Amino acid sequence: MPDQNTQSRPRRKQRGYKGPEPLLVVLSGPSGVGKDAVLGRMKELRRPFHYVVTATTRPKRPSEKDGVDYHFLSREQFQQMVDNQQFLEWANVYGNYYGVPKEEIRIALSRRLDAIVRVDVQGAATIKRIVPQAVLVFLAPPSMKELENRLKKRQSERSEDFALRLKKAKEEIKSLSLFDYLVVNHQDKLDEVVSKIDAIVSAEKCRVGRRTTKL
Repeated sequence: MPDQNTQSRPRRKQRGYKGPEPLLVVLSGPSGVGKDAVLGRMKELRRPFHYVVTATTRPKRPSEKDGVDYHFLSREQFQQMVDNQQFLEWANVYGNYYGVPKEEIRIALSRRLDAIVRVDVQGAATIKRIVPQAVLVFLAPPSMKELENRLKKRQSERSEDFALRLKKAKEEIKSLSLFDYLVVNHQDKLDEVVSKIDAIVSAEKCRVGRRTTKL
C-alpha cells in the first residue's frame, strides 16, 4: 500500500526542454585574412545565421553594397549612434570608424537565431569583455607571406597603409589567447573553413554548460 505521505506530496512540474540557446559568434582576424570571403560563402551555402552588418565611415569600394557589406555612414551619423549608445563596440581603425549595432543582435537572439559578426581583433577583445558568453573565432592565414600576398592583391591601400596593416597583423596574431577557436583560411578552401565553423557551432550547442548570450 502506498505511503499516504508520499501520495500527498505535490508533483514536481516537468521543465520543458527549449533546445540550445542562440549564440553570438565573433569572427575576427587580421586585415586581408578573408573574413568577408568566408561570410560570403556562408551566405551562399545558406548557413542559418543572422549576419550582422557593421557600420563604417570608410569610403565604399566599387564592389560593395550599402546595407549588405556595411552600413556606410557619415562621421556625423556615426557619432550620433555613438552618443545614443547604439553600438555594442566601436573603434577607429586606420583613420575610419567601425561599429557593431546592438539592435541587430538583440533582434536576432530574440528570434532564437544565431548571430555572427565580423570585427578586428581589437573589437573582438571589447566584445569578449562586454559579452563573455560570445564565441570568438580567430581566422588566421597559413603564413605571414600568404597574408602579405593577399594584401597586395587587394590594391586598395597606399604603401604606407599596407605596411601598417602588415605590422598590425603580426601583433594581432599574438592575441590568440583571447579566442576560443582558431581556424586557418587556406587559399581556395572556403568550404573547408565554413565546415569548421559549422563544427564549432555544433560543439557549442552540445555543451553541458551552454552559453546564454545577454546584451
